[in-house]
Amino acid sequence: MIRLAMTTAIALALTSGAVTAEDLSKKQMQELVLQTIRDNPEIIMEAIQTLQEREELAKADQAQAVLSANRQALEQDPNAPVIGNPDGDVTVVEFFDYNCGYCRRTFDDVHELIGDDSNLRVVMREWPILGEESVYAARAALASRAQGKYEEFHNALMSFEGRANETSVGIIAVELGIDIDQLKRDMNAPEVAAHIQTSMQLTQALNLNGTPAFIFGDQLVPGAIELEQMQALVAQIRDAG
Repeated sequence: MIRLAMTTAIALALTSGAVTAEDLSKKQMQELVLQTIRDNPEIIMEAIQTLQEREELAKADQAQAVLSANRQALEQDPNAPVIGNPDGDVTVVEFFDYNCGYCRRTFDDVHELIGDDSNLRVVMREWPILGEESVYAARAALASRAQGKYEEFHNALMSFEGRANETSVGIIAVELGIDIDQLKRDMNAPEVAAHIQTSMQLTQALNLNGTPAFIFGDQLVPGAIELEQMQALVAQIRDAG
């Protein structure tokens, strides 16, 4: 940022035509730059804005490259649960944690989005980053696939008002008629650990740092969003063919 501001200041100072770079010593150049910045303090703000814009563009380019390179793993991983229409024409990927308040806040919107769109498939990526209780809940949810209960279990955990932990997971499992002994065995299945590990690798590559996070086609959308924005993003994907 300092270098960018100094470059701008030098260019501004030299455009006056009073001196040329060859006429100035290093010390004189420094003094000229400092005086130019004093006279034009907006240079610093412009430099900051330019730097931020460059960083945002770089991040966007990096995200696009990662999305393209990992498209198959993100959208077609056979070890990732799918909610909605498995053969839908639009795929959305969601990274979430059962103890994330923002994930729970957006759950109703995601649920409604799926319910209103019979041609939408949503890939669920368990990404437990809020402690061991979240890891336990994620492993239990993934293990419930063996009993055909994943979607029910996921919905119940997201709707639960307390913290997702071993006690609440057990209560919900019983309410859903899940065999607890089998669930605990299946929680240690290799595919359960593999799913979570893949989520960690993908989010690291995508430079994500919190839940929830969504992928709508070629767009990475970190953070909680409203139903209307979700619908608009799905419509954009369809319009683009």
